[in-house]
Amino acid sequence: MARLSSSHVVFQFICIIIVLLNDGAICNVVFQPAFILASAPRISSFLVGNVSGISFSLTAVSSSNATGSIPTSFCRPVAQTKWNLSNELIGKNAILVRLSLNRSLQLCGNETSVPDCCLEPLCLQETLVVSACVEEIPKASLVIQTQIYAQIIPSKPPSENKTFIPNQVFEPLGRCPCDVSPGTCDIRCCCDQDCSQEVLRLFATQCLPGPFGGNFSSVPEYQCSAQSSENDSDWFPFLCVTSPSDNNPFLGLFYNGGTVSPKPRPSFQALRMTPPVPPINYRQGDPIFTKDEQYFTIPQNSGLGQCVQNAPVAFLENFDSQCVRRLQSCPSPSDDLRVDVKDGWGDTVTVSVVDEVANDLRLFLSDSPESISVPRQCGNVVVALRYTLYWRENGLTAITVTRTTANITVPVSLTTRYSAVFVNGNETSQSNSGNPGYQVKRPVIGGVLDSDTGVIQRAQINLWKPGGDGLCTSAELRPALFGINSTSGCMIPVSLLNMAQCSQLRETVRDFLAGLVPATLISTSGKPNFFNLSDWVNITTSVLNSSQPAEGSNGECSAVPTHLHIHVWSGIMGSVEGVPQTFIQAVEISFIETTWRIECGMGRLNPCLNPELMQNFPVTSSVTFTDNPLISQPPRSRFSINFTEFDCDRNDVCWPELAFPLTRYYTGEPYSQALAKGLILVFFFIAASVLGTPWRQIRQAWSSASL
Repeated sequence: MARLSSSHVVFQFICIIIVLLNDGAICNVVFQPAFILASAPRISSFLVGNVSGISFSLTAVSSSNATGSIPTSFCRPVAQTKWNLSNELIGKNAILVRLSLNRSLQLCGNETSVPDCCLEPLCLQETLVVSACVEEIPKASLVIQTQIYAQIIPSKPPSENKTFIPNQVFEPLGRCPCDVSPGTCDIRCCCDQDCSQEVLRLFATQCLPGPFGGNFSSVPEYQCSAQSSENDSDWFPFLCVTSPSDNNPFLGLFYNGGTVSPKPRPSFQALRMTPPVPPINYRQGDPIFTKDEQYFTIPQNSGLGQCVQNAPVAFLENFDSQCVRRLQSCPSPSDDLRVDVKDGWGDTVTVSVVDEVANDLRLFLSDSPESISVPRQCGNVVVALRYTLYWRENGLTAITVTRTTANITVPVSLTTRYSAVFVNGNETSQSNSGNPGYQVKRPVIGGVLDSDTGVIQRAQINLWKPGGDGLCTSAELRPALFGINSTSGCMIPVSLLNMAQCSQLRETVRDFLAGLVPATLISTSGKPNFFNLSDWVNITTSVLNSSQPAEGSNGECSAVPTHLHIHVWSGIMGSVEGVPQTFIQAVEISFIETTWRIECGMGRLNPCLNPELMQNFPVTSSVTFTDNPLISQPPRSRFSINFTEFDCDRNDVCWPELAFPLTRYYTGEPYSQALAKGLILVFFFIAASVLGTPWRQIRQAWSSASL
């Protein structure tokens, strides 16, 4: 296959990026996709960008013998093709380009009368170039590599006759079961007598296997009549099977005998959710029930990215979810939120509702495409529900919900936010990340030391979770999960005026990145002690020694900290019940600096003279976890190395504890009772030995010797 020149590929890639950024200063139009490998007689592609005054040209080309590259710019056809070129305007900035083949794809044969039939199975193989030109100047090109095979068209019209199949109790279906169309060649049926040799060569390597393709074995190898010199062994006559010829393994494949009542099969209908018996007391993870013994539900996100409207709320399990939906009309009023919920002690608590009105709708509404629907104002639409559940021991003491409403105009895309937080007293409940070591995919626990009380306040190690527009102002935060390396980022708008004050810009961006890690300490274990400083390690910061000018020139600032990297070292230190426990040993954060430069463009008026010129620049954050090989378990003693068979912690059989019930370490029952039971067992063992067969034989031998 001919290869494209590297400069053309780079040019097309740059054009796609510029078109996506709505900047047509350098490249006006571009094909998407710009290269197509076609195997069908119809091809389509889109031309996007400034499509005014565009004309198209189609030509067939061949690669250069010297370089192997393909010429990609022709505003006039060089070689005629058998393809029809058409285009259709899609919107204001796109054109749909279609190509259709105007020749026959029928394979030539003895009965073929088509003049332009295909002489070989590979009917057409050529390279096409579609050029988009403006006043005989090429602006973009589409390269198409075609490889089309001939079509198999039956010489006779399809028949509606059905093959009669007799009762198959003792009759095989035939020597060619895949021959189901009389007088017509069946594809991949190599035993079909209606297929010519030319057609058989097209699928000779794709024949249907097994008895359906006509591959019958006359005599199975386990039949006694199948004994030959190859399997002639001494034991074959004793293990072979003797059965009549009518009984063969292929009859069951086509047997049309008695019917069997079908068993119930899984249904795709949604099952009605029936709650189990409510527990007497709640435990972590148990579903919460209402007074009517139904699940207490709040809309939540499922694992497949969809929103489940009736998702049960689990006790002591916080969540924060978003549900996006397209509103064409005003939604129906929400149900009454003042429901009675079982508190876990035999009584109920009523949900109290607090209403508020949203002032800033940027977190809830997103731009929607143009619609033919008439705009309509909707009032008091619920955009957020924030539940706070107060708990004590194994029950609930109170539940409050803050309902946020707003006046919106439909049609619009609405993002409704739901959250539930469990609060015990004045402290928000936050689950641990392990016991004692960290578990994978659990949040890394950070903290800040309170100098007044000496207590460590919990703080989160965050990464960005960008929104739909990609800006940092609308991005949310997500916790860094232990053992999961991840990278995220967002965009910061910077003006030309900001570029003139580089020192202030560097400090602002650095503080913005440092806000992701408000903690100064990291817990070494997944279950930290907030009163013991020895369970925590300090977060170190790598400082770069660089002196850069305070003021920028020509819209450029160097040494801007645009990437925050969090490096976590961890290792296995001991085990609990055979499960290795992983602890954090050190954490370091560092900044990576880059140069920011505003692209002013190539217009007549220099845009760099406009101090309000804005451009988005990316900032990123990442976390990396590294296993420290230097951290290991305490060294074992020479006894534990040489005498591992006596180590009860490493073996299922513990010989030192063979008489454990008779020792002082056994505390299942009083020592006197254990000793008495042990002596009784010893007595029965001695009695069985004396009265058993060995002792009786000894007495008989003694008696015969004395006689």
